[in-house]
Amino acid sequence: MRLEIHCQDRLGITQEVLNILVSYQLDLRGIEVDPTLGRIFVSFPTVEFEKFQELMAKIRRIPGVDDVKTTAFMPSEREHNELSTLLRTLPDGIIAIDTRANVTIINEAALEALSMERSAIEGQSLTAMVKGFNLSRWLESDDVLAQTRRVEIQNKRFIADLLPVLVPGDAGNDILAGAVLNLKSESRLGEQMVVFKKGDQESFNNLHAHSNLMRKVVREAKKMAQLDAPILIMGETGTGKEVLARACHAASSRTGKPFLAVNVAAMPDLVAESELFGHGPNAFPGASEAKKGIFEQANKGTVFLDEVGEMSRELQTKLIRFLQDGSFRRVGDENEVKVDVRVICTTQKDLPAMVQEGKFREDLFYRLNVLTLNLPPLRERKQDVVPLAEFFIARFAARLGRKAPKMTDSCAHFLQHYPWPGNVRQLENALYRAVTLLEGYELDKEHMQLPSYTSDFGYLEKDFDGTLDEAVRNFEADLLRKLYPAYPSSRQLAKKLGLSHTAVANKLREYGINRKSVKI
Repeated sequence: MRLEIHCQDRLGITQEVLNILVSYQLDLRGIEVDPTLGRIFVSFPTVEFEKFQELMAKIRRIPGVDDVKTTAFMPSEREHNELSTLLRTLPDGIIAIDTRANVTIINEAALEALSMERSAIEGQSLTAMVKGFNLSRWLESDDVLAQTRRVEIQNKRFIADLLPVLVPGDAGNDILAGAVLNLKSESRLGEQMVVFKKGDQESFNNLHAHSNLMRKVVREAKKMAQLDAPILIMGETGTGKEVLARACHAASSRTGKPFLAVNVAAMPDLVAESELFGHGPNAFPGASEAKKGIFEQANKGTVFLDEVGEMSRELQTKLIRFLQDGSFRRVGDENEVKVDVRVICTTQKDLPAMVQEGKFREDLFYRLNVLTLNLPPLRERKQDVVPLAEFFIARFAARLGRKAPKMTDSCAHFLQHYPWPGNVRQLENALYRAVTLLEGYELDKEHMQLPSYTSDFGYLEKDFDGTLDEAVRNFEADLLRKLYPAYPSSRQLAKKLGLSHTAVANKLREYGINRKSVKI
């Protein structure tokens, strides 16, 4: 039983509390006084209810006592449990030693790192075990200062933070009571460096949304991230669709769970189906045992399907069934598997046109086209170009171990007005090359090795594929799809474009533009 006594700071009040406990012949197990908060905590064996009521009444009558109540634990018990939990859960090895370097406390991480049993090291001196640093000389020095050293213990190398433990003395000086060693292995340091370099790569902070267009995308993405329905991200190549998908995963309730990405366009149908859904034993020649697919491996997490527009009709059919209830069958297996996975898809293709042409299943499109994000090309969000460029320059300079060069005004102007057909990926690669080859500390537009273009004729990609008729059709479909939300009827749109109602209605039908395929 434990009591918390609220009292005034009066000389002798603690003794009066103890006298009452003695009068009831109670074995005092512990007493703690906190004068700053005006609290006295006492611990004693459980007593009968009637005796307990008498005891509480007598303590309340002590002059200076404001209140008495039971408490679940003593402050020292709480602190001890907090310390034990902290030591038990810390991923780094912690060893506490006294002034003679004898081990007083060691946590599980340290025992595992040293491959030792607690009984073999607790109470033993670390002096002979630690190589590369003289513990005894350090503890015996006049001024014991914190150190960070590379040491070897049990033939294993660590970076050790050696921290002195000081307690206040009666004369106001600090007295050395021992030390704490914080051990970090090479693998642990490597993990921390990866996380440090990774930074905000998988968060919305990495999207550099300075333009109104990107801010709108990020606002919508943050809301969609909280839901479990599939997300369809549309945008040109290099706009950062996977970065946005990872940010949505990181901001969702599935963060910390697997995020597995698959480019379905890069694999043949059978390989893609086996990769996504797995296969049973003997499903095809060379398969001797069952294999889990991406969807099973990502259970409770997210699967990112890049270029979903490249999926075959057969794979689309299987994906529809999976999106309905999360169940599927492995290739060559009759048993049904059910998992909890969120799907995020991307495409740079015109899915409504593909639906109209019969190349993409209409029911799959409508199932995916619920939570849709349209990533604008870099040329349409010029306000993001310079901040992105500064971010890439700083990152590449840090990798090269040099000071980040400064962009000239002419370079910034050039970057902001370049059309960037390859979008953010092209900007990143161009700056990587420029920073790597730069000899000075000023980055000018002459250092950017990019294909030239003119304001009169613009820029034509070298890998342009198709005919003039196809290019005109693509432009026409894109223009109608952008205008349709503002003019959601063929008559309104015809008036806007100066065409006949029939001509516009035919084009809308041809390109599959309607209230279902375009958000209004």
